[in-house]
Amino acid sequence: MSISATHTSDAKLKSEAEIARDRAYIRWWLYGVCLLILAMVVVGGATRLTESGLSITEWKPIHGAIPPLSLAEWQEEFEKYRQIPEYQLINKGMSLEEFKFIFWWEWGHRLLGRFIGVAFFVPLAIFWMQGRLEPFLKPRLVFGLFLGGLQGAVGWWMVASGLVERTDVSQYRLATHLTLAFFIFAYLFWIARRLAPKQDTEPVERDRLLPVGYLVLALVFVQLFLGGLVAGLNAGFTYNTWPLMDGDLVPSGLLSISPWWLNFFENVLTVQFQHRVTAYLLVAAGFYLVWRTCRVSSSKSVRLPAFHLGAFIFLQMVMGIVTLLGFGTFTGQVSMHQLGTALFHQGFAVFVLAAAVDYIASLKGQYPIRQRA
Repeated sequence: MSISATHTSDAKLKSEAEIARDRAYIRWWLYGVCLLILAMVVVGGATRLTESGLSITEWKPIHGAIPPLSLAEWQEEFEKYRQIPEYQLINKGMSLEEFKFIFWWEWGHRLLGRFIGVAFFVPLAIFWMQGRLEPFLKPRLVFGLFLGGLQGAVGWWMVASGLVERTDVSQYRLATHLTLAFFIFAYLFWIARRLAPKQDTEPVERDRLLPVGYLVLALVFVQLFLGGLVAGLNAGFTYNTWPLMDGDLVPSGLLSISPWWLNFFENVLTVQFQHRVTAYLLVAAGFYLVWRTCRVSSSKSVRLPAFHLGAFIFLQMVMGIVTLLGFGTFTGQVSMHQLGTALFHQGFAVFVLAAAVDYIASLKGQYPIRQRA
């Protein structure tokens, strides 16, 4: 081999090593952002269960990061809350200390959202200026930044629905806000997993397993949206028996609202029932995915994500049942035990989603390394 050929080979190997190093930095940064989104989902669930979401009646993306610092400022915030229907019809007579409790939950939720924005934007700018981002990654990550800004706007759009004529937020908007949070997590986790070194799968395996992987992922997102409707309608506080619901496997009154299609979004009975049925379908699909994967592939790098996904789906259903039964003693105020099980159920949904994304990523493999100019 000539000296020039040796130098060319060394340069290529060094370039690939640099790319692998940069991908590791980016991957772990995205994992960190995903953990923050997981925390956001849990804090958002707590904000909903403690009925704290309407305690801050204005959207101040910058100035709102500073909480009330004096008694006069607290009184000003409290007075704004007193003007909305939730206070006038449900919480009339609430003390300032009780208001502070719900205020801090909503403020913490919004502050965490701001922190996530900074935790995404600042490293993105640094990696960009240092030249660590491959060209194909730049538009993908900028789109992730756009999704974060969109989520903030959707969050206020949701809150605004409960400030004028309603005593709570619209279940449609809450479900949209929650589902978008899950989508952002999936999007960033997908990029991170595709940046990780992976053993390539055979094309035949990919072709035969990807459809069932996409099916399960689609069902996961449907279930997440339905879970948002359940939360928005407080449907989990009712029909707290299992496996029967209102004394039947298939309860009557599922289509009692006219027009009939509104039942799937506004009838508490129907919304909870469809959430249950989708859970059963998802468990069946998860078991089928595991069986199908074991039939098609002998690769540990594909089978292990399949086992994780199947197990996580089943555990999530079990936690859903525990959460439902736990609210059988609901007295109008969520206990610490009920809050804990409900938040675990909501938070673990992120792990189910991550497992579904990881399964598909294990089949697709690593993003191809393109040499830098």
